[in-house]
Amino acid sequence: MGSDGPALWRRGCVVAALMLAAFTFNTTENLPVGLLALMADDLRVSLTAVGALVTGYGLTVAVASLPLAHGTRSVPRRYLLTGILGLLAVASWVSALGGVSYGVLLAARVATALGQALFWAVMGPVAVGLFPPERRGRIIGLLSVGGSLATVAGVPAGTWLGAHTGWRTPFALLGLLALLSLATIAVLLPSSRPQDGHSAYGATPDRRAFRVVLTVTVLSVTGAFAGFTYVVAFLDEVSGFGEDAVGAVLLAFGGAALAGVTVAGPLLDRFPRATLTVPVAGQAVALLGLWATGHVPVASVALLMLLGASVATAFMATQSRVLQVAPGRTETALAANSAAYNVGIAAGALLGGALLPVVGVRGTFLVGGLFTVGALMVLTWSVRTPGIVGIGRWRAKARL
Repeated sequence: MGSDGPALWRRGCVVAALMLAAFTFNTTENLPVGLLALMADDLRVSLTAVGALVTGYGLTVAVASLPLAHGTRSVPRRYLLTGILGLLAVASWVSALGGVSYGVLLAARVATALGQALFWAVMGPVAVGLFPPERRGRIIGLLSVGGSLATVAGVPAGTWLGAHTGWRTPFALLGLLALLSLATIAVLLPSSRPQDGHSAYGATPDRRAFRVVLTVTVLSVTGAFAGFTYVVAFLDEVSGFGEDAVGAVLLAFGGAALAGVTVAGPLLDRFPRATLTVPVAGQAVALLGLWATGHVPVASVALLMLLGASVATAFMATQSRVLQVAPGRTETALAANSAAYNVGIAAGALLGGALLPVVGVRGTFLVGGLFTVGALMVLTWSVRTPGIVGIGRWRAKARL
């Protein structure tokens, strides 16, 4: 669906509603991190048990993304999205109910994770399908801004609100945001068959290029989270920051992530190669630089900001690239990339944890940097090898 579709204001409102939904899902996923102690005390469970609400969430998304995307391929997207957002709203309100047990909260988290797994698969094709094909990257960039705002504003604001009013209040508010997104999409998103329109399939299908993107996603995300999972300990033990300063440094990390996707989003269509290669290279520099110079406070802050901008932009670029080279339906391909991302998070955390006693917290950033260098080598090889990543088409589009 392009310029002959719904009025521009309607399309803009749908994209804004999807951005809000992305913000709400990402905030919901990570909010327990900021409310860990409050939730553990109220539910009378250990900190590890509350931490499992985040870990289990990510694993659910990783496992469920592909089956759910495949099983709902024929469902009209307006109905599917309203159902997903309705599930998010109800699960958020269940989490906010007084007296809810840990088991009920865990069930609500699993339900929300299932909704998020499907949301990330269909959100992109729905949004880009409302605009001409040449604007695919720009629209993906806007959606990424919505998701990145969760790190900068959503989780910090939810943590502050939970500390002052109780941890259940932010979940109730997130349910209201989900309801607002639901109402906008239910009223303004046109009904159409999922297979109709240019966004249902890759613009230049390429199975080998798709495998390259998935490989880069897994390697780069594993590398990022091998170190970043233990960033608080790194800032304390290596950089020498006090407890009060750590929050400010992490806020700078989130702000850099938001800035990265905001700047790179409009460039995705013009420079698809650079907008993927540059952030992966930036991530490698940041991780290896933190290993080498993390004991210098100014350097560690600057490199963490580079890391934030790189990780967020790299994932946005892989999503945009998947929409180009998907060998079949785009929602299935995006679900695979989302699953790869969550596998990378889990693998990175496990790898870093296993190596922590051996190499120390500083060494986990070296290991993460080496994994990211591996991702960069895959990208470099794919560009230099004929027939990989649609090289002729990519070079024609992305002359630097």
